[in-house]
Amino acid sequence: MFPKKELAQLVISACHEFDIDTVVISPGSRNAPLTVGFSNHSNIETYSVVDERCAAFFALGIAQQKQKPVTVLCTSGSALLNYYPAVAEAFYSNIPLVVISADRPKHLIDIGDGQTIRQENVFNNHILCSANLIENTKFTARNSQLIGEALQTATSQKGPVHINVPFDEPLYDTVSELKSYHFPKISTSFLDNSNIDYDNLASIWSASDKKMILVGVNYPNEQLHRLIDLYAEDDSVLIFTETTSNLHHKKAINSIDQLIFSLNEDDFKALQPDVLITFGGMIVSKRVKKFLRNYAPKHHWNVDERKATNTFFCLSEFIQTNPIDFFTNFNTKITRLKSSYQPKWLAIRDERRVKHAKYLAQITHSDFKVFEQVLESVPNHSQLQISNSAVIRYAQLFTINSTLEVFCNRGTSGIDGSTSTAIGAAVVYKNRTICITGDLSFFYDSNALWNTNIPKSFRIILINNSGGGIFKIIPGPATTNASKYFETPHCLTAEHLSKMYGFKYQKAYSTETVQQELQTFYQESEQPKILEIFTPSSENDQILKKYFKYIY
Repeated sequence: MFPKKELAQLVISACHEFDIDTVVISPGSRNAPLTVGFSNHSNIETYSVVDERCAAFFALGIAQQKQKPVTVLCTSGSALLNYYPAVAEAFYSNIPLVVISADRPKHLIDIGDGQTIRQENVFNNHILCSANLIENTKFTARNSQLIGEALQTATSQKGPVHINVPFDEPLYDTVSELKSYHFPKISTSFLDNSNIDYDNLASIWSASDKKMILVGVNYPNEQLHRLIDLYAEDDSVLIFTETTSNLHHKKAINSIDQLIFSLNEDDFKALQPDVLITFGGMIVSKRVKKFLRNYAPKHHWNVDERKATNTFFCLSEFIQTNPIDFFTNFNTKITRLKSSYQPKWLAIRDERRVKHAKYLAQITHSDFKVFEQVLESVPNHSQLQISNSAVIRYAQLFTINSTLEVFCNRGTSGIDGSTSTAIGAAVVYKNRTICITGDLSFFYDSNALWNTNIPKSFRIILINNSGGGIFKIIPGPATTNASKYFETPHCLTAEHLSKMYGFKYQKAYSTETVQQELQTFYQESEQPKILEIFTPSSENDQILKKYFKYIY
């Protein structure tokens, strides 16, 4: 059974033609022709998620893992606007998300008809391509061109696109077959790496005795891992990796804030690199951003396929290629250099690690202590989906098990869709997915649990400190008389939500009970699970602040 409407058939055929095999649908009437067609297509898997904001982040989580476009489909009106947070995240995280919105015909817009808004180009500031279709057979060739351009752009440039599809009534008429259509192929090549002067770059690199590689958000890649590992054996190179980099080496500095938090001016000058290479997505550490802005390298090279990122305001070279191709070529040109740069800072890193362990051994139950317990407990080869705000920053202070894959919505760094994204990722990830989240992020996105597709192996570890704990950590909010508007204190728990949505609920409130609950938490079950860990709001920030004084 397929829709009778030719425009709906055109869109469905195009998605199949360009290898889109997953569609997340939110219910509605105006999108009925597309809903009927997608749900009856033998080569397309469909999911139903009611809340559009959650649906978009759910689709984003699937696309994040599959590394290919995933479609979200909604009805007309304000439903579409709820996609915007995920669209922005996809835009800044380079995730191919295809938004398809049903719409009213133009003659029904702005005349007082129900469920209508101005949908065309609504994501203009954060979209790679907008295709505004016309429901008229005279425009079939034009529509085909626009749809093909949008879908191929999502694939080639790895980002969000929007296809707006107006339908007049009737909406529910069906036919037995889907027609075939021709879609023109567009040129998707946007890279020209023939102009990269590897010899000149290599001469600058090889003459410098203080070099740094800083890796942001990065999808796990074994080949890239091997290429970067070579630099760990060069005394003149420091490798800074974040939790979300998914790169590990015994000579990498993986807890950046732990190293640089308490450095003085002389230390920063000693750490200041002559050459900085960056690649990957957004950087979490505010301190490393401040350091490299205040103590800028002579040469900053950003390696990226799509766009230059001048995070430190000193970009000297945009190397437009993918990191694997860059390092494959670059590694044949450079030579190692004897230097005290890496040995000195690795020795300081090791001292910090010893103090880190000593401090954790003596502190009481708190957010910080819970992270030690949780991260040590995660089974090998699991995926961690970490929410934003204080949660990802705590995770950055620990050495992550190298068998784990770590993800976080750092494109816009919002708390709004962390759980929904994690559930989407869990649906397609081959092993166990564990979402570590804070209370505000969890409750803000609680509709994420309103989803019948959640795997039984999915686990949520909810750290509930009764409000936005990060606003006690960062300087500023405490100096005002409006702290309750920053921290938003509450008395909520996840117990009733767990029961309502069919999760097994566990709770802990001390170092001992956390350890007890974690022993059974990852075991197989007939339901997904939530472990809610309550921590003392009045003590968490003081324990963390004392930590940075202790390790210096």
